Amino acid sequence: MRAVIAEDSVLLRIGLVKVLEMAGFEVCAETGDAEGLLAAVEEHRPDLALVDVRMPPGFTDEGVRAALVIRSQSPGTAVLLLSQFVEERYAADLLSSRNGAGIGYLLKQRVADVEEFIDALRRVAGGGTALDPQVVAQLLLRRGGGPDPLERLTPREREVLALMAEGRSNAAIADGLVVSESAVAKHINNIFAKLDLPPAAEAHRRVLAVLRFLDGTP
Repeated sequence: MRAVIAEDSVLLRIGLVKVLEMAGFEVCAETGDAEGLLAAVEEHRPDLALVDVRMPPGFTDEGVRAALVIRSQSPGTAVLLLSQFVEERYAADLLSSRNGAGIGYLLKQRVADVEEFIDALRRVAGGGTALDPQVVAQLLLRRGGGPDPLERLTPREREVLALMAEGRSNAAIADGLVVSESAVAKHINNIFAKLDLPPAAEAHRRVLAVLRFLDGTP
């Protein structure tokens, strides 16, 4: 797996390089701004781009705008955004840019849990999702006020889908809800059926279900 990193803090960038190398990634480029990120992705065509939301020169949304360009122009590159705070508008923009590659949005504090962060890196690079629980909560608040395209789901199925959105495995969901893995698998199959997701690779259907859950697409 090959990766590029865009982070303006030199110390954090050094740390991210070490973590990615621990996870088995080859870091083929690192940069401190969005322009450098886009150039690096164009040159190296990495499997993963790890991107800070706010970068020079304006420290507003340079990273997420670059991430959207990557989603559009480099469909084979997964994107994992890092942010100091929950900025749900940016997460919503990223989630709406569907191109088949993995997507993630984590708070920077999650980097401190190295094992969990490495798991998220690998999951996103493999085409899955990794969404911070606080990001999920904010996106669910955004869904309020209109017709719910997921009204066919039971409360338990919605719980399962919310945990899927965080990127949790069936085993982790079972542990969190104190149920068996077979019960989780049954709930997930019900979710797929109720969301009219056609038979396909389960990993792909999980991502589709999560995206439908978070962006409110009927």
